[in-house]
Amino acid sequence: MRIWVNGGLRDADTALVSVLDHGMTVGDGIFETVKATEGRTFALTQHLDRLTRSARGLGLPDPDHEEVRRACAAVLEANPMPLARLRITYTGGLSPLGSDRGDAGPTLVVAAGESTRRPDTTAVITVPWTRNERGALTGLKTTSYAENVVALARAHEQGASEALFANTVGQLCEGTGSNVFVVLDGRLYTPPVSSGCLAGITRALTVEWAGALETDLPLDALDRAEEIFLTSTLRDVQAVHRVDGRELPGAPGPVTAKAMRIFEERSAADPDPAAP
Repeated sequence: MRIWVNGGLRDADTALVSVLDHGMTVGDGIFETVKATEGRTFALTQHLDRLTRSARGLGLPDPDHEEVRRACAAVLEANPMPLARLRITYTGGLSPLGSDRGDAGPTLVVAAGESTRRPDTTAVITVPWTRNERGALTGLKTTSYAENVVALARAHEQGASEALFANTVGQLCEGTGSNVFVVLDGRLYTPPVSSGCLAGITRALTVEWAGALETDLPLDALDRAEEIFLTSTLRDVQAVHRVDGRELPGAPGPVTAKAMRIFEERSAADPDPAAP
């Protein structure tokens, strides 16, 4: 395995970052996950734009998009695989212990791991913890993911692949690494970004391509939904066949199946679509 660290490729056993890196000590970092099929990335421009928005939200210097593109290309060339999860990590760099950031400059790491196509359907659970729609990190894709680790572990304990959160006012928000869509009375809906959810790349494309409506939804919309599906970089559009103890027979339903088909066709036709 070859990994890009601060300007060049390294073998996995020499691809090292300091234990005093601010991403390590206090989670001062951001990241993007990009899908690559046979070495070809999908929606890389949108991912780099979001990386910059997250950097600005944390007060980090803007990442050099051309450098990140070179790093992605080099990693994919050095690690050929049919379907890859390309991980771009950008941190506050070498810093003193504590919350103060040092002046050594940011750390950039790009790595790839082999992935497999997701099943057409999956099970999810809801968790009692909430997303803070008014927090300093709301809407930023940061490396502070411990809350997601805890929630996802609970999902796995209950035979599910994802955990869904409400926000602080009881509205449906998002999963640990996905956005959620529901079908109510035949119409497709998803929570707005103002709910506190991440502005997912796949989410935005699905809203545009499948004609979903963005609106606040109570968490119990999951109890009434005729269909539910998730979107994310590696899931694309994935139907939900069970939420908590409730089965959704026949998943994927007709609205979900149509969204799955449209996303597959449109993403294959344009590997770097413009942002909606």
